[in-house]
Amino acid sequence: MTSKSYFPRTALILLTGLNLLNYMDRSVLAAVQTQIQDEFHRSNADMGLVTTVFFWCYMLVAPLMGPLADRFSRKWIVVSGAVLWSLATLLTAVTHSYSTLLFRHTIVGVGEASFGILAPTLIADLFPEGKRGRILGVFYLAIPVGTALGYLIGGPIGEAHGWRTPFYLAGAPGLLLALAIAFLPEPPRGIQDSIPETAERKSIGGLIRNKAFWTATFGMAFMTFALGGIAVWMPTFLVRERGYSVASAGTMFGLILAFDGIVASLLGGWIGDKLLPRFKGAYYLVSAISLALGVPTMAFALHSSGRPMEIAILFAGFLLLLNTSPLNAALINAVGPHIRAFALAVNIFVIHLLGDAFSPWIIGRLADRWPLHLALSSTSIALALSAIILFYGMRFAPRMGSDREAVAGAVRE
Repeated sequence: MTSKSYFPRTALILLTGLNLLNYMDRSVLAAVQTQIQDEFHRSNADMGLVTTVFFWCYMLVAPLMGPLADRFSRKWIVVSGAVLWSLATLLTAVTHSYSTLLFRHTIVGVGEASFGILAPTLIADLFPEGKRGRILGVFYLAIPVGTALGYLIGGPIGEAHGWRTPFYLAGAPGLLLALAIAFLPEPPRGIQDSIPETAERKSIGGLIRNKAFWTATFGMAFMTFALGGIAVWMPTFLVRERGYSVASAGTMFGLILAFDGIVASLLGGWIGDKLLPRFKGAYYLVSAISLALGVPTMAFALHSSGRPMEIAILFAGFLLLLNTSPLNAALINAVGPHIRAFALAVNIFVIHLLGDAFSPWIIGRLADRWPLHLALSSTSIALALSAIILFYGMRFAPRMGSDREAVAGAVRE
């Protein structure tokens, strides 16, 4: 193998930045949801449907990404998707009806599907298995930090300048990052993998019998149900049931997510990597324990108020986000490099079908009948199911293969 520089750190920074803008765009919608609802005169269920439509589009497009990645460059598919969702985000300038909002959010889902599936496979080919918890901890920092920025920017700017304005701050930088990624070389598939290629890991037929993959996927699905519902409805809960303004709700929830995301995402990956040499199910265990502890903490947060509520939200967010990097590392290590894009496409379809494709709408429907804090309590049931599945799944985690740190020298700055 000839020595070639694939700029792993640079690629990680650019992909993380693009992922951050991705999640920022999603949470801006939640931050200004009450303003949109007032302008278009729509019900809670209608507002939940906006996010549901996005995820339906996202998960239906996802299965196409695996075959595309097998025939074309993953890098160029990522770049094309980033350009598409960035342009769709800028369409907010001409969004003046509920139906146009639905259309705009649908197009964003198409663009994000390619990035969400293929970016982790590129990262997996830039860093070895034993470091993926920490590396994915950096990449998935974008989920809480980007979401937090959406609340922090969306709430105050939306209140001061109208709800359309904050969307521009996510769309324009996305185009620039996509252009920068276009100039990076793409690493060969599997250059960093050392886990033996068993039948369950190397073929699509074997994937059906891959219990490590399916337990990680179903555990992630119920966790996604909870996080999706909380992300969309928590700011509205704070405004309607706890008396916060749109700006203060976005600021408070955004700061909590930013702190929890930075600390929990990095810490979860670090703990998982440290335990992995001694216990093959370490990624599953860290995720399961954190989600189990999150059940009573979130329940307390929803049934309290004032400072105790804010502290409970802080701890609940930390526990829910602690699993992000280890659970994604477990998923990536569960399958071989040559079916990884297909497997992640299947994972995206399943976790959104069972998770946040429906949870915002379901919680919205429940909130039309009962108080919002009771509707949000459905997330605690999902977290408990997720923890149970992951406790069961840790026995199926693959054992690490021989160390290939030397091979990693071919993928360096």
